[in-house]
Amino acid sequence: MSILEIILIGIGLSMDCFAVALSFGTSRALHGKYILKTALFFGLFQGLMPVAGWLIGDSMKIYISSVDHWIALAILGAIGLKMIAQSFESEKKETPVDIRKASVLLTLSVATSIDALITGISFGFIRVNILLAAALITVITFLSTVIGAKLGQHTTFLPARWAERAGGLVLILIGVKVVLEHLGIFS
Repeated sequence: MSILEIILIGIGLSMDCFAVALSFGTSRALHGKYILKTALFFGLFQGLMPVAGWLIGDSMKIYISSVDHWIALAILGAIGLKMIAQSFESEKKETPVDIRKASVLLTLSVATSIDALITGISFGFIRVNILLAAALITVITFLSTVIGAKLGQHTTFLPARWAERAGGLVLILIGVKVVLEHLGIFS
């Protein structure tokens, strides 16, 4: 997998964090050191979860090598479709949540990184430099979170749902590319 593909996956995975930071930024709950703390938590979880997933996927690779590309497509496609579908859901009832609380930040960090764990499993089936992928995903998520929070502070409306849709589409397209490469159609 190329660095560009890893960067695109990192961008796709970071869109949930971007959307969360954007919404908390618009409510003015994120500012100053809390932006950096949130970005650090989100970045670390998004970067470490693919490593955990990769360990799982890599250990299963010998058993499923004949269909690993289809599994990677299924996983990336399912995550992408889920992100797109969630972006169309109606607004949830607003509840006062303080992202500055450690328990809330930890919960959001885990919740937004589940997709990264599952993506990491697909990394175990295909050829990926997992340390490079983890580092890039961490940095991209950190930056996306900071950008989302800052944009949220300076606007009253920004369609965060479009970011989720774009991220979902990127993941689906990369899954398709994995299959096409395996079939020798695209290299």
